[in-house]
Amino acid sequence: MIESNTAAAAAAPEIFSELDACVDAILQRVGRDVRLGIPLGLGKPVELVNALYERARCDPAMRLTILTALSLERPHPKGLEAALLDPFLDRVFEGVPELQYALDQSADRLPANVRIVEFFMAPGSRLHNPRAQRDYISTNYTFAARDVFEQGCNLVAQMVARRDTPDGLRYSLSCNPDTGPELVRMLRAAEAAGTRSIAVVGLVNQNLPYMARDAEVPPSTFDYVIDHPRFNTALFSTPKTPVVTADHAIGLQASALVRDGGTLQIGIGSLGDAIVAALILRHRDNAAYRSALDALGSVQQHGEMITRFGGISAFERGLYGASEMFVDGFLELIRAGVLTREVYDFWALQELVDEGVCEPAALKPELLDELVARGVRLLRSQDFRRLQNHGFFADGTVYEDGQLIAADGTHISANLADPDARAQIAARCLGSRLHNGVVMHGGFFLGPRSFYRALNEMSQQQRDCICMTGVERVNQLDLDPRLYKAQRVHARFVNTGMMATLSGAVISDGLADGRVVSGVGGQYNFVAQAHQLLTGRSILLIRAVREAGGASTSNIVFNYAHCTIPRHLRDIVITEYGIADLRAKTDADVAKAMIHVADSRFQAGLLAQTQKAGKIEAGYAIPERHRDNTPERLSRLFESRASAFPAFPFGHEFTAQELRIAKGLKAVQARVSRTPKWKLLAMAAKPALRVDGALREDLQRVGLVMPEGLENRVARALLIEELRRS
Repeated sequence: MIESNTAAAAAAPEIFSELDACVDAILQRVGRDVRLGIPLGLGKPVELVNALYERARCDPAMRLTILTALSLERPHPKGLEAALLDPFLDRVFEGVPELQYALDQSADRLPANVRIVEFFMAPGSRLHNPRAQRDYISTNYTFAARDVFEQGCNLVAQMVARRDTPDGLRYSLSCNPDTGPELVRMLRAAEAAGTRSIAVVGLVNQNLPYMARDAEVPPSTFDYVIDHPRFNTALFSTPKTPVVTADHAIGLQASALVRDGGTLQIGIGSLGDAIVAALILRHRDNAAYRSALDALGSVQQHGEMITRFGGISAFERGLYGASEMFVDGFLELIRAGVLTREVYDFWALQELVDEGVCEPAALKPELLDELVARGVRLLRSQDFRRLQNHGFFADGTVYEDGQLIAADGTHISANLADPDARAQIAARCLGSRLHNGVVMHGGFFLGPRSFYRALNEMSQQQRDCICMTGVERVNQLDLDPRLYKAQRVHARFVNTGMMATLSGAVISDGLADGRVVSGVGGQYNFVAQAHQLLTGRSILLIRAVREAGGASTSNIVFNYAHCTIPRHLRDIVITEYGIADLRAKTDADVAKAMIHVADSRFQAGLLAQTQKAGKIEAGYAIPERHRDNTPERLSRLFESRASAFPAFPFGHEFTAQELRIAKGLKAVQARVSRTPKWKLLAMAAKPALRVDGALREDLQRVGLVMPEGLENRVARALLIEELRRS
């Protein structure tokens, strides 16, 4: 047994301004076998992690296990891409500290006494790293805190924000209250039981947006806090990537399945941006939105489904966001007046609001009768606190021993089933309007620099409409099923996958040979949750085709030796070519629906495989309306609507030159992949064309004014053609 430090944990934390002194204190407290739990993504206290890593690197007798997910790294392009992107990356990542263990892991130079154990990896970043593949934990996001604890975690550290308030010093977990509080509860219990020596550490970075509500914690949360202005470093950001035609087609169709007055979950990246852009277009320019849907054929093919589950009109009631990741797209939806549906933390009140019985701006005595009709009779203290927090009871009202004490001192029974008590409560204790509603619950956030800047520029009152909280609350219903079901009406949980099979299974995190691409994360949580909710739907987005090495490959496959979402949880799959509604369908109908949304170049082969397996009848023919699933058709459709579907609907950080060259290099890569080598050799043998002006400056940017070597001469010639064409 070890001595409990519970009393110390309840006291104010020890404050450090030097990293080495804090590392010394940590080792003194937990020993030399350090098992460090740090948040997914942005919230890692990089400077402290680097100091612990350096200490372990210099001391082979010390053991360091880092338990985490999504270790963020600055990209390190090579060749022509490096010449183009390095100046851009220097701008974007200026002042951002790098995780040394991640750099060494990428270079395969981790010391033997250091392990990196992750439950989610940056997509594709560790495919060729055997050690990282061996040290991966496959788990749902809601099990992450449990699994980190079971790995023997004895140290939790996180980047935090600090604020002095009238009630004293407070800290915000800001971008990452997702798993930390749950893990700390487990560790404090183990500490109190005398079974584990632990430490909880915060590193203050005042560039973090101060998120209150569930993300705000007292100083007693921490044993140690590192606080000095030099740690107010720039935050790691994720620059915008272009939304291509296929993305816009997928996002446009997904947006039509979102119900006004419903709930939305989306992820990061171009597909998330495409959905947000389509939802905003639906709200702001409904005529253009409907025209695009008609041109795509969505209303004609899926009109019944859209009417039943979604909608194409502008938003009146608005949406509520419930997403493990609070992406910047949700902020765009707030700005556009789409994410406006407020939710409240008492189930019966939430039902009354959703049903239109309770008008949040004007509370009426009849609401007390409605609560009783729903079974709310004897108010408990926790019920009162939640209702008063939302303004249902006037601020001056107090709850004590089963009674409400009005501001004038009158004592009233908290038994709402008593008509006399209800009358007195209505007269003396009822509030005038609801407040403290939330339009967004999120577990963590990560995004471009403009996202962090916008959050910091908001008033605290504006930020308080966003509640950063634990994934134990966002990703599942278990903690309060009645409340969460009331809040998450018409939920549309939208996630992305890499491939989908004709049985409706989806592959999102790994390959057939067992290698991990990324991780399950919360995808399974949200798919399962959609099936638990009476009006919920899971929507998985799959690009129908992937291009690599000059070859096109179907992402709709007959079968695959790995899956993330099993076929028995199949629901809705969307590709750029259509919507496949798979819920409650037979295997034959599912296979047909999936073939209908595949690229037409692969449909015949998929149909033949399925008929050979006996899953589709021998005489079945693909309907004519599904036989023109081609990139060319989509390009024609969206070219005439380019202004409504831009490549960067929410801005970017590139210069005009960088965008021009990047587009040219992408075209060059495509041409090289499909051009015979003899033609490339002939092109390289030609004398180099002389160029001047802007074209010369573009070539100079990527080092191709006077190229050396065959590959660079070919690249120069092709790039000149592409730049002149554009």
